[in-house]
Parts: sequence; C-alpha cells; structure tokens
Amino acid sequence: MIEPYVLGLQEIDEMQAGVVGGKGVHLGRLSRIEGIRVPGGFCVTTEAFRRVMAEAPPITDRLDQLSRLSLDDREAIRTLSAQIRRAIEGVAIPGDLAAAITGSLAQVGERAAYAVRSSATAEDLPTASFAGQHDTYLNVVGPTAILQHVSRCWASLFTERAVTYRQRNRIDHRAVHMAVVVQQMVFPQAAGILFTADPVTGNRKVSTVDAGFGLGEALVSGLVNPDVFKVRDGEVVSKTIAAKQRAVHALSAGGTQEVAIDSQRQEQPSLTDAQVVRLVQLGRRIEAHFGRPQDIEWCLVDDDFQIVQSRPITTLFPIPETSDQENHVYVSVGHQQMMTDPMKPLGLSMWQLTAMVPMHEAGGRLFVDVTRRLTSPASRAGLLDVMGRGDPLVRDALETVLDRDDFVPSLPDAGPGGPPAGGASAPIETDPAIVTELIERSQVSIAALERDIRTKTGPALFDFLLEAFEEHKRVLSDPLSIQAIMAGMEATWWLNDKLQEWLGEKNAADTLTLSAPDNITSEMGLALLDVADVIRPYPEVVAFLQGVEYVQDEVFLDELAKLAGGPEARDAIDAYLDRYGMRCVGEIDITRPRWRERPTTLAPVILDNVRNFEPGAAERRFELGRQKAQKKEQDVLSRLRALPDGDRKADEAKRMIDRVRTFIGYREYPKYAIVSRYFVYKQALLEEAERLVQADVLAGKEDISYLTFQELHNVARSNQVDDQLIQQRKDTFQSYHALTPPRVLTSDGEAVSGSYRRDDVPAGALIGLAVSAGTIEGRARVILDMAEADLDTGDILVTTFTDPSWSPLFVGIAGLVTEVGGLMTHGAVIAREYGLPAVVGVERATRLIRDGQRIRVHGTDGYVEILP
Repeated sequence: MIEPYVLGLQEIDEMQAGVVGGKGVHLGRLSRIEGIRVPGGFCVTTEAFRRVMAEAPPITDRLDQLSRLSLDDREAIRTLSAQIRRAIEGVAIPGDLAAAITGSLAQVGERAAYAVRSSATAEDLPTASFAGQHDTYLNVVGPTAILQHVSRCWASLFTERAVTYRQRNRIDHRAVHMAVVVQQMVFPQAAGILFTADPVTGNRKVSTVDAGFGLGEALVSGLVNPDVFKVRDGEVVSKTIAAKQRAVHALSAGGTQEVAIDSQRQEQPSLTDAQVVRLVQLGRRIEAHFGRPQDIEWCLVDDDFQIVQSRPITTLFPIPETSDQENHVYVSVGHQQMMTDPMKPLGLSMWQLTAMVPMHEAGGRLFVDVTRRLTSPASRAGLLDVMGRGDPLVRDALETVLDRDDFVPSLPDAGPGGPPAGGASAPIETDPAIVTELIERSQVSIAALERDIRTKTGPALFDFLLEAFEEHKRVLSDPLSIQAIMAGMEATWWLNDKLQEWLGEKNAADTLTLSAPDNITSEMGLALLDVADVIRPYPEVVAFLQGVEYVQDEVFLDELAKLAGGPEARDAIDAYLDRYGMRCVGEIDITRPRWRERPTTLAPVILDNVRNFEPGAAERRFELGRQKAQKKEQDVLSRLRALPDGDRKADEAKRMIDRVRTFIGYREYPKYAIVSRYFVYKQALLEEAERLVQADVLAGKEDISYLTFQELHNVARSNQVDDQLIQQRKDTFQSYHALTPPRVLTSDGEAVSGSYRRDDVPAGALIGLAVSAGTIEGRARVILDMAEADLDTGDILVTTFTDPSWSPLFVGIAGLVTEVGGLMTHGAVIAREYGLPAVVGVERATRLIRDGQRIRVHGTDGYVEILP
C-alpha cells in the first residue's frame, strides 16, 4: 500500500512513526488528548521525502560515502553533508506532490501563517530525542514559501549536527526518513518549555517551567535567559525571574525578528504562579498519556495554553521498579564493583542470582535498596561509616537525602535494618595459615564445579546452575572469609588513624602494605612482566604482536607458534591465560569477552612491558616493595617508642602491621574466585547457545546475552525464542550507554551525586579521594579502553574506573586517577600494593584532563593539579 503524501494531524495514530516521524506522531496523539489544545495542521509524509530523494540519484553514492566516515573526520562530514543538502534542495517538487501540499493549505487558508517543522523517523524517540538537530521555520506565509521551506526541512536531515548525532548513536543514515509538519502559527504573549521532571536532578515529582515573552525561539536560541519556575505537588516551590531584554516576534509579511522589551516589563514574570500551576497540570496529563516524563513546548495565547510539541526526556536515569508507593533510596552497585557501564540482561540476572543481597535493575545497572538500613540510628550509622570509608561521595549523597526529614522515616529500633553494615570486628588470629586454608577451599569448590558441569546440557544444565549458584553464595558468605577480609581492612584503618594521631603521618598503611603476600591481583600484573621476559628476545614475535589487530583471536596462539620464538611465547601466554584468562574489563558482567576468549587484548600491555622494562623486573619490583614496607615498619616503630607510653603504642602498631600484611592480600581473592566460577558458567552457557543455534532456535550465540537467565532457561526447555524481544533488548542496551549512573538514586528519580565539601585544596584542583600516598608529576594518559593502552614509564593513567583486569597496566605507570573508586576498591588496593600515588572518585576526570597534559597527583591529600 502506497502511503499518502499528506495526513491531517487528527488522522495520525501512534503506529505511523515511519510515515510522519517522531514529532508528527506525538502531535497526532497530543491533538486527541482531552483538554489539550494543539494548533491545527497536517504532515507531509515520508513517502513525499522518498519521492524527492528518488529524483536525485547521486545522493545514494554520497550516503554510502557518509556511512563510511569516522566520527572524528569532521571536515569530510561537513563537506559531504552540505553536498547532500544542496542536492535535495535542488530537486523540483513534483507537481502532484506540490498539489497535495497546497491543497491541504487551501483547507485552512493559503494566506495564513504556518510553522514548518522537520519530523524525522529517528526523532523524539524514548532513547534519542534529536532535539535541535533538524530545522524549523516559523511564520511562513504563502504556498510558494511553504513548499520552499518543506524542501529545506527535507534537506535538514543532513545538517552536520544531525549526521554527527546519528553516527554517535549508531543510527544508519539510510534508515532515517524525513516528514514535515505544517502547522498553523500561533502568536503568543509568552512561550517556553515545560519539563515534567526536573531535567537536572531527575526528580520526577518536580516540574520545571522555562518561560519568556513572545515566541519560544528566544529561549531555544539562547537570546534571553528564561524565567524558571519549579513546581511540586501543585505549588510553585521556587522561581527565578530573569531580566528579559529581548523577545522574538512574528512579522506580518512572514518571518520573525528580535524586538526590545520595554524596560518596565523586563523583570516582570512572563507567567503568573497560577498560570504556571495550570500549565504543569496540563503537562502531567500529557505525561500520563505518553507514559513517561516529557519535554513540552508551549505557547500562551489569551490566557490559554497551546501545545506545539512534546517529546520524551531522554537524559533521565530510569527508576528501579517497585511494588509499593513507598520512598526508596538506592546505592549503585557499579560504583562499588568498579563497573559503571551498562550490563546486558544475562549479566544482570546472573549477578542478581549470585549476589548476597537483593539487587534492583535500572538503566542496565544494579542498585541496592538501603532504605531500611537508613531508618534506624544504629544501622544508619554503620552504613554511613562503611560507605564513607569506601566512597565519601556516596556517604555525602546519603546524608543529603537524610537531611530531607520527610523522605526517610526514622524508627527508634534497629530491628528493621539488621546488623550494622560491615559486620562485627574480625575475631581471628593473625595466622597466614587461615589465608592458605581459604584459598584451598575456594580451589576445591571451583574444581568440583568444573568436574560436575561437564555432563550437563539442556534444561538439566540450568537446574544444575541454580544449585551451583547456592554453592557460589555459600562460598561468598563463608564467615572465615569475611572475617579475614575485615581483619585486613580494619587493620588498615587502625594504622592510618592511629599513626596520624600519634605521628602526624597521613596514610602510613599505604607503604606498610607494599608487596603484601597472597594478592592474586598484584601477582597477575607482575606475571605479565614475566611473559614479556619470554617474548623480549624474539623480534618476530614482537613484530607480530604490534600488528595483532589484524589477527583473529581464534587463531592468535596458533599463528604465534609459527614464528621464531613463537612456541615459547605461546606457552608463556597460554600459561598466563590458564591462571588469569577468566578476567576482563567489566568482569562482573558474564557476557563480557574474557582474556581467554580475546587473548589479543593483552598484546598492547605485553608490548609496553617489553619496551619499558628490563628482564627480571617482576621479582625486583616485588622485592623492592617488600623492603620499603620493612623499612617503613622499622621507622614507624622506632618513632613510636620515642613517644610517651611509646612501648605500648609500638607493640600495638606492630600487631596491626603483622595483621594487615597477613590479611590485606586476601582482600582480592574472593573476586578472583567469583570470576573464575563465572567463566565456568559462561563456557557451559555458550555450549548450550551453540546447541540452540544448531537447532535453528537462536540466530547467533551472542543472542543469549540479551536474555535473562530465567528466559534462557525457558528457551532451553521450549526450543522457542522471541526474536523481536532480543532485537528490542539490543536497542535498549545500546541506548543505556548514553546514561550516567548516579551513586545514589531515589524512588522520585533524583540522582544524588554527593560532594567532598573540602576547602583545603588549591584553587582549580580536581578533588578526589586519597587512596595511595605520595605525590607524582607526569604526562596524563586518558585511556578508556585497556586494549588501546600505549604507556611509557612515568605516565599517569587517567580513566573512568579500574577493576582487577587493569592491574597489568599498573606495573608500568607512575600514578593513577579514576572517576570512580573508594579506599578499598581493587584499583586502590593494587595502587598501594605497587606504591603508586593514586586519587580516585575524581568527578569527570576523563573530560577535565586532556590526554598528554602534565598533571600532579597528590595521593596523600586527595587532589589532582593540571599543570601549565
């Protein structure tokens, strides 16, 4: 069926986004909401756009060229998109198409004024609004002018900004078509934008109204600052009245112009409080109709509001679903696990099934509901203490919520909150045999898992895995393991607190923990130095690794073995992967490719080690760290004995130093054990996925990543899958990358970031959390993907977050800065282990620090200076 060239707004339904674009569909739906006034008009459909595009055949070749351009090639994008626009505008609108448009105009009045507005099929989507990417023309008068501006709207599909936006959101240029809304012009006394949720904080219960005199273009273009009203529960709770010196008004002959506002009116409110409240009520009605918060353009005409556009607010972080209407406070799991990227559905559900506490999903991330812990003084204090030691920004965000007396109820009893967060002090002896026993227990459990899972397939595999998850949680909750972890952390805190109190020395434990035994993560970094020692003597192997991006992971080790020195290199890498190949960046998401699956990921780090280190570096570094720690211990104990009551203080410090060196390395082992188990689960699930592909149930093995564990279980039982659901999940997952997860999120949708509230740092410094002592100055290397690392000795790594998989990079850097992290997160532990000055939790560090800039990292005091 051939679509018509023109549809009236009242004829449009929600299934016609491909015909009238996002804006057209929203206006059609708006025009049918009772009590909502929408200016009349019609939509020139995408069928008309296709007709015109067919009249300009060279465009196809240019679109092919455009799709091949890199996002960074701005000049080529600018040139090619301009050529495409000129080609479209140069096409004469066919007579029957022009007649359809002018015929619709005649029904309203040919000499009436119209707004001519672009409406692309990839516009006003729930995940990508495209706001401001395409053109709008106001107060267009007469059929000839309207046809000309319709053509301009078609061409605006290829503005440089729209092309770049599509490439950034991975939207195919050829899959997007342009409709055009032609709508009667309104001439308002005031106009502006209504956000039915606060666009800054995300609070769904607060609406924000931006308003100014005249047409809304004055606000959109930034010509004037708007009046800003905030409304909650039907009441204006705050307002800022701006000095509005100019406005945009329509001209009688067509077009618009800027005009000066009379000085006596400039600081008058553009809306009364009563009008603002009435507008927000209309906005809530629109929001309810569309089912999500809206960004609404409105006009005030003779005390009557007309709605000219509504689109979803795409920047809001989603709220976890609940079965009640109570207030909830959620803490981000990703900020604790050093993985703030979105997770795929299988990864989310697997972590939920193996976690020790209930976890809630939102925006592809996991959150823990801490509301009950915050209700009673005892559990609240314990939670805030643990959170504050780990990440002060989380504590400050929680305290910000608690300061609002009405959000979290305060209960006198500690019962609902359970025991204080963190558990009791560790009542165990300082005995290295405890750590040895715990590691052996873990290894036995994993060996049993590997043995027993081999024979399981189909539904039986999933039944087995559900039992394995219980064993997984049993191992995680082993009281002795928890006691050992807490013993190391509490000894660290004790040493830092007491040695600062007694000796005035900050973060003394950082040096005292250098080269602590049994740290699986630091051993992993040093072991890759040993791999580099094997490879360094063989130039052919080094050259092969330098060109590894052209080698498929599946044949990497086999191809390596064909070179001179290749068998030795292969065996070294293979042995490394046997011990550490289950690791990867973002390893809490089981769907992420592991090093064993993508061994080429390690090539850049191995090459850095070959270039930057001499043979035997691993053993020398470990020994040097051990000697520094020993020297520091002697120095501290000597200075303590010189103090009043010094022998007692020295004896206590010695006990704690022994305790921290016994247990702090084990802090890293449980995560290693979790990821080891995850790799076993994953291998079994991929084998099952292969079976489902062979049975023509799944299109590809990777599709299982977009199903939850429970859904995959059902697929294995039924041999049926919903392909549409998988595609929808893929699109949704992609959209989640644009969202920034908050450290703390409320059930109102408010994203609470927290702040450091410090005044003891130099002006202009970037504040963070001191996690590893020392000061270092060097070149900043901003690296977002470990596989693209290219580091020289003395470089300072600046990145979003580091989990254990980044540890091999730590042996070759001089300092560390991350946006996410806490005192006892993996990056901090390994930075201390290697003696690297480190500051974590530096908000927007990867955007504020440019790659190659010189910076100074103050790891003792917790801030970073950008140097001239």
